[in-house]
Amino acid sequence: MRWILLFLVMLLGGGEGAQAQSPRPKNLILMIADGCGPASITMARDYARAVLGRDELALDAIQTGAVRTGSASSRVTDSAAGATAYACGVKTYNGAIAVDTAGRPLATLLEAAKARGMATGLVATSRITHATPAAFAAHVPQRAMESEIAAQMLAQRVDVLLGGGWSYFLPTSEGGRRQDGRNLLREAEAMGYQVVRTAADFRRGVRRPVLGLFGPDHLPYEIDRDPEEVPSLAEMTRAALELLADDPDGFFLMVEGSRIDHAGHANDAAAHVREVLAYDEAVAVVLDFARRDGQTLVVSVADHETGGLSLGRNVNGRGVYDWHPDVLARVQASYERLIPALRRSERPDSLLQAWLGLDSLRADEQALVAQAMAEPDTWAEVVTELIGRRAVVGWTSNGHTAVDVNLYAFGPGAERLVGSFENDELGRLLAELMGFDLPALTETLRQEEAVGESH
Repeated sequence: MRWILLFLVMLLGGGEGAQAQSPRPKNLILMIADGCGPASITMARDYARAVLGRDELALDAIQTGAVRTGSASSRVTDSAAGATAYACGVKTYNGAIAVDTAGRPLATLLEAAKARGMATGLVATSRITHATPAAFAAHVPQRAMESEIAAQMLAQRVDVLLGGGWSYFLPTSEGGRRQDGRNLLREAEAMGYQVVRTAADFRRGVRRPVLGLFGPDHLPYEIDRDPEEVPSLAEMTRAALELLADDPDGFFLMVEGSRIDHAGHANDAAAHVREVLAYDEAVAVVLDFARRDGQTLVVSVADHETGGLSLGRNVNGRGVYDWHPDVLARVQASYERLIPALRRSERPDSLLQAWLGLDSLRADEQALVAQAMAEPDTWAEVVTELIGRRAVVGWTSNGHTAVDVNLYAFGPGAERLVGSFENDELGRLLAELMGFDLPALTETLRQEEAVGESH
């Protein structure tokens, strides 16, 4: 139905004239499902129907098109180049954080919003200094420069920063990873930030500006997350909206479902599907806000697909025309918890039964377990195959792939986001819809950098 309505709007409105009449959004919420391909969405929907009794995802009502994900250096992008394309409207090399192929800074949507006086926020389930959030608030030649990214994020004075990764804000002498001795949490407090590091403090109430970091590294997978210890992505997103929505100049918010990607890298289907569903819950929060607000453009996209996921696969040389979400529902832990425990265990059968719901192993499954007992480093591959055979789920890679990803949009300007886009084209279109002049701001950034270097 959504596709039909969008087509009628474009047809009856007269093409370019209708586009010109579209009201400019006051607010922009960009949601990035890192590593989430079309098969991941199908997996989550099928799981929701079979296990949770839900017919649709929140995303389903707002799908408008697809995005082509290649970078300047490869048809298979990484998250840094992928996020830079969305943040800056420019393709760059894999590993680059908001810099072009020559290493020069590129202005971002977040910086453009700040220049207009809008409030800004970044929310992620990864380290907040990880590639995707970094590309909106920092400029470095390599994504691994997370200590520098943390310092630049604070210098940007982003109003809301919520996620994981306090280790890059603390020196090694205080349990962090910084080699320069700086305690950025203390510096943030001196700048007026409320710094929170526990779910309890977070739920007691936060104000703007806030730096909420709920672990030294990435936040736990949803399948492992203790709600008493770590807030969900939906909860952090709701808090960010409450803090940003009262700004009279509007706001820009980027929300990343970061660990969809990590579960894809691990070929961990049970963790992966729950991460997609947790992301969709955050989408539901955002859409509820946008429908009430009426001035907010919501865009959801992935930077790339991870893992080469397939639903249906060969089992013992025969293609099986089915897949079974209930197998994933019985899994109670991510590989992050499970694999180290299996490597330590002399009796893995009890763990496989309790955490994976695997009992009465068939002969071919027993052979796989025996292989892992003899070679503990193969446990991840063995568990992937055990789950894959029963769920009829397959993977082709532990890395990224080049497949197109889904595009979703709702609110003022959504009718412009129908079709198939290059990732940098989407970034430029978002800037246009918001009235941001990224090239002019980029020139200003480079002039400021040149002045700083001359001193």
